[in-house]
Order: sequence, then C-alpha cells, then structure tokens
Amino acid sequence: MAARASRKLLRDFLFRRACTTPIAGARHCSSAAETAPKIPHFSKKGRLLTGTTLGLVIGGGAYVSTVDEATFCGWLFSATKLVNPFFALLDPEVAHRLGVSAAARGWVPREKRPDPSNLGLDVWGRKFSNPVGLAAGFDKNAEAVDGLLGLGFGFVEIGSVTPVPQEGNPKPRIFRLREEGAIINRCGFNSEGIVAVAKRLGAQHGKRKLDETTSSSSSSGEEVKPGGKAGPGILGVNLGKNKTSEDASADYVQGVHTLSQYADYLVINVSSPNTPGLRMLQGRKQLKDLVKRVQAARDEMQWGEEGSPPLLVKIAPDLSKEDLEDIAAVALALRLDGLIISNTTVSRSDPVTTNPAASEAGGLSGKPLFNISTSLLKEMYILTRGKIPLIGCGGVSSGEDAYKKIRAGASLVQLYTAFAYGGPALIPQIKAELSECLERDGFKSVSEAVGADCRVATPKVHASSVISLLQSDIKTALKSAFGILDGPLPVTDWCRGRNKSGEITVDGYSAESTISECKDSSRIVAPSIVEPWSPSPSCSAGSTSTCLKDVLPAKTDTFVIPLPAILVGCPKQIDPNSYLTVERLE
Repeated sequence: MAARASRKLLRDFLFRRACTTPIAGARHCSSAAETAPKIPHFSKKGRLLTGTTLGLVIGGGAYVSTVDEATFCGWLFSATKLVNPFFALLDPEVAHRLGVSAAARGWVPREKRPDPSNLGLDVWGRKFSNPVGLAAGFDKNAEAVDGLLGLGFGFVEIGSVTPVPQEGNPKPRIFRLREEGAIINRCGFNSEGIVAVAKRLGAQHGKRKLDETTSSSSSSGEEVKPGGKAGPGILGVNLGKNKTSEDASADYVQGVHTLSQYADYLVINVSSPNTPGLRMLQGRKQLKDLVKRVQAARDEMQWGEEGSPPLLVKIAPDLSKEDLEDIAAVALALRLDGLIISNTTVSRSDPVTTNPAASEAGGLSGKPLFNISTSLLKEMYILTRGKIPLIGCGGVSSGEDAYKKIRAGASLVQLYTAFAYGGPALIPQIKAELSECLERDGFKSVSEAVGADCRVATPKVHASSVISLLQSDIKTALKSAFGILDGPLPVTDWCRGRNKSGEITVDGYSAESTISECKDSSRIVAPSIVEPWSPSPSCSAGSTSTCLKDVLPAKTDTFVIPLPAILVGCPKQIDPNSYLTVERLE
C-alpha cells in the first residue's frame, strides 16, 4: 500500500511539473487527453537485491562498530590484497605512481595495532618500534612519508634526492620479472631536486610540531615513544649526485646542508648502477675523501640536544673482497655511523637468465638478490667486528628473510621489491613472522640476535696449552701506541692470554684472532683489515721475538701484531703467519 501511494504521489508531481514547463510549440499543457508520465516499476527481484544490499551495509556497519580496532585494522590490511591484481595489469611505473599517490592521500590502511615488544630497538640513540623499513626508491620526493609510516614501517627512507631536478633515464626503465619475484630498473636518479623535497619536508615537519605542541599537555609524563622527526617513525634521507655533475662531493654536501635538518639519518648513495661513474666513489681513497668532506659539512651545522643525524653509506653487492676490506677500513677509521648493504646488482644468475627481461640494462632487485646481499652483509659485519650498525637490504620478502639478515649482522632491514608485489598486507605479516623467529630461537629482542651467525664461541680444546706472553715487549708497545697501560696485560684470543699465575687477564683491552683456519672449521674469524709488519730485531736482550715498539704506529686505535712476536710455545694448531688485532675498547 505504501509503495502504491508513493508511486501515485510521484506520478501526480511529475504530471503537474510537465504541465507548467514550457514546451516548444505550446505554452501550457491543457489538453484533457494528456496522460501522466509512466514511472518505471521495479521488479520484485530488483527490490529484493536493493534491500539486501542496504541490509548488508547497515548490518555490516553495526557489526564493525562492535569489533575491536585491531581486528578491523587487520581486515583493512587483508583487503588490500584485492587491489594487487589490478596494479599488476598496469605499466610498472604507472602502478608505482598510483601507489605513491594513494599513500600520499591517505588511501591506504593505517596500522593501529602495536608492534610485538621484542621488535623494538635503539640504534644511533633513536627508538625504532620495529626494524623493518622501506628502502629508498619508492618515495623519491617525500610525497607520502606520513602515509607510508602509517602502514607500520619502523622507518622510511626517501630519495635518492639530487641537488638539481633531473628526469632520469628514458622510459621504459622498470621491468618486472614476476616469476622470479624481481625487478630490473634503470631509473637513473629521477628526482624533483633538494629544494622541492625540502619544502615538502619542511611543511610536514611544521605540521607535526604543531600537532605535538597541541597534544603535549595531555600526554605529559608518558614514556618516550618510538619515532623521530617524521613523527611515529624514523625518516632517512638518501642523497645522490646529478648525472652531469663533475664534483660529486659538492652535490652530497649541498644535500646535507639542505635536507639534514629534517632527517633522522642521512645516506650517501655511491652504489647505484644507473649513474655513470658513481660506483667508482666506493674506492678506498675516493670514499675516504668523500666521507670526510660530507662529515665536515654536517658537523659545521648548528644542532640541538638531539645532535647531528647519523651518516651512512650505501654500497653495491658487486664488490671484491679487497673492495670490502677497503670500505670497512674507511668506515672504522672515520667512525662512520652505518652502512646499507646492499643496492641492486648488475649480475644475472639462474633462474633470472631465462627471463626475457634479464637482458635489460639496470640493477636487479628482489628475491634473486637475497643470497648475494646477505653473504656480503655477513662478511662486512665480520670485517667491522660488529662496531658499525648495518642495514640489510636486498631480497627481503618474509619475516624469515628479515631474521636471516639480522643473524647475518643487520641491526635493521629494508625491503622494496616485495612491497611492490605484496602491497601493504605484507608489512604486518613480516613483523609477525620475525617476532616468531626470535621467540623460537630464544632471543628476547632483535638486538640479541644481531650477528648471531657471526659469533664465535671460545674453544676449550686448548685449555691445557699454557702460553707465555712476553709481557715487557707487549706492554711497551701498547704504552707507545695508546699512551697508557696499567695493570696486567689483557689479551683475549681463542687461546686466552694469561698472567704469571695462570689467570685470564682483563683490564680494558682486547685482541681478536685473524686466523683464517683453526681446529674448528665451522668457526668464523675476522680477517685483518690492517697490513702486517715485517719482523724486526728484538729490543729486549735475550729475546728472539719482534720488538713491537718498533712496528706499531703511535696513537692508533687498531693495529696488528704478528703472533710469533707475542706467543712463546705456540700450539701447533696456530698458523705462525697469523696475526692478532689489538684495539682500544669504547
């Protein structure tokens, strides 16, 4: 009845409207023969479908209102999987632009669930809620920092940013290798330039400061939450050089002066394969000169209580052992704050070689890069003796992958290609898996697991081998090198140093063996990054050992001592050509 009455009223209204509306050739509709316009009559099937849809919407909304926020958040992240097939149909660069735009406009889910407690850690004095970050290359121009951090990343790295805007290499320049879970790109540092990025970051930074000021009164007394200059997460700024620039150092210095005030950490990118001559900056002399100049530029700026942002270098995976040793030496000598290992590779191995896109020039990222970059990461952790925080990047697509990077020496991990394929739903999945891996192996935190595969347990097979140390020669040498030495001589090697009464000595110095092989073949030992010295005549009467005072550099933090010079009655298992690296502890 109600439906029939509604249709009658609507018919009468339209009839009156038609009669009072001027029509070509007639002023009014006055003919008695005129009939009311016919209103479409919806079928029972249509009414049923409409009613069902409205009912589901209303019922669903009512149910959602009773569901906790965490569950609803999980639904939203899972729902993003429905969009992935659509992005897969698009050109890779078009899909990338849509992804950045969606994150910039807030059209992506926002993580409301807290991270597992065992994922939190401190690096460079910054609190990370979790160690999983987004690598540089996705948000090159800082358009979507808030949206990306809102997805649940522990940190986001923007860039690479060049001083002057540049288009990059001609398109097409991004190629999918879907079956291999990989991507080849030759973008070539396409960037809007540091001025545009600085304006964008400045506006975002100002808005956050205003929000923090507004909420500070109500949140006083609460514990310090993870985050940095980007709010809830940590923001890294990756700096690059212009393609036509003749002074690479000047480009990086300009980036530091303009963007460092907005960064929680800075990255010198010297490893992209798509900028001619860039990787040559990884050479020992070139890298040392570059890092010193950039460090000076950063340190000459005025910084508040939080201090200057840490400076990292991103290196390539296509390096020789000698290259790695040079980079490690520079990093230790200049006290570099960190290394990112690694960028994309120019190599093509099976099964990538069977893909038609493998012949495209550019850097390969994704799953095929995982083993290469993880092996490099482990080697660099050993070379730097765990003294420099490392970010593991390359092929991470699961929580297990992230865990392997951490065990290989990474304090933090980054992903990009897997995110491009898996979308936002991948992030909570990786964090949950990583947390489970830590619990499974008995680690209470990420920090406990860092470098677990590189650690060496002290062997007990040589406990009966008594080693006499030439105390006078070594103490003289250490005093010459460090300026002071009190107490008994401390040397910790796989055969521990002992004093005259046979007790293990410890008083502030340590030594590491650089033996390439030992009785336990599974044991990993750190190779020396300092060249050894040739034996010289002894300065101690009646001694046949090397006089260390003559061969050690003065006032150094790290130096190498030939084993025969300090050990008498050396066990046969020790290679007489081995060395001990002695270093001052922090």
